[in-house]
Amino acid sequence: MPVAVLTDSTAYLPPDLAERYGIHVVPLYVVLAGHSGREGEDISSEDVARALSSRGQRVSTSRPTPGDFVAAYRAALDAGADRLVSVHLSAELSGTWDAARVAASQVGEHIVSVVDSRSAAMGTGFAVLAAARAAAGGADLDTVARVAREAAARTRTLFVVDTLEHLRRGGRIGSAAAVFGSALAVKPVLHVVDGRVVPLEKVRTSARAFNRLVQHVVELAGERQVSLAVHHLAAAERAERLVTELRERVPGLCELHVSELGAAIGAHVGPGAVGVVVSHVAPGTAPPSGGEQPPGE
Repeated sequence: MPVAVLTDSTAYLPPDLAERYGIHVVPLYVVLAGHSGREGEDISSEDVARALSSRGQRVSTSRPTPGDFVAAYRAALDAGADRLVSVHLSAELSGTWDAARVAASQVGEHIVSVVDSRSAAMGTGFAVLAAARAAAGGADLDTVARVAREAAARTRTLFVVDTLEHLRRGGRIGSAAAVFGSALAVKPVLHVVDGRVVPLEKVRTSARAFNRLVQHVVELAGERQVSLAVHHLAAAERAERLVTELRERVPGLCELHVSELGAAIGAHVGPGAVGVVVSHVAPGTAPPSGGEQPPGE
C-alpha cells in the first residue's frame, strides 16, 4: 500500500530531493502588480524582491484552492499511490492547510491525512522529507503522518528581517506588532512558536541581529545531530556568511540546505531577510547523505 507525500510550495524543498522522493508540490498564488501567478512557476523570488524594493509596489499571497489539492491528490493516486499524506505550512499563517483538509474530505479522509507542520519554509520541508523517507521505507499512512508530526515538533525556525513592515502589512507577526509597536526600525530576531511568528530578541543593528541569530542556532543545536536549512531573500552574501559560521560552529551537522525564499514567504519578510531552520535528528536515525549537500562542500 504505497503512500505518497504532498506539500505546498512554501516548504522550499530542494528540487532534487522532491524529485528523488516523488514529493508532489502544490503552489500558492502570489499577486503582483494586479497579476496572480503560481509561486515558483509564474512569479519568482526575484520578481517579488524587485517589487518590494520599489516604492508603491504591493505584493500579496493567497492559498491554493481546494480544487488545486483535489487535482494533486487524484494525480498522485492515478500515479499508483493508495494513500496520501499532505504536509503544509502553519494554519496560523495561511489557509493552505484548511484548503487541503477540505480537499481531503472530498477525496476521502481515509485516503488522505493532512498534517499542519505548525511552521513554514524548511520547518515544513524537514517534516515532509521525514515523511517521504518513511514512506519510501514502506511505512503505512498512520506511521508516515506520525513521523511528519514528530519531525515538525523537533524543528525550530528563526530569522531576521531588515524591517517588520512587510510582516505587519500581511498580518503575519502576531503579537510582535504589539511588542514592538511603532518601533519598526529595530532589528528583531524572530521565531515561529506554535505556528505563529513571535519575537525572540530585540537588537539595535543588523550586525547584532545576525550574530545573535547564529548564537541562537548554535545553542539550539548543541552537540546533537541536526539538519539545517539556510533561507534568504535577495541576501545571498549574508546567507553564505551564515553557512560558513554554522559549518564551523555546529559540530553535529548532518545535512545543510541553502535556498532563496520563494515569492509567497518572501512577500512577508522582504528583501534582506535571512533565516535558519534547525531540525534535530531523531535518535537512532540519520538522513541519507547521497546527493544532498554535506557540511564540507
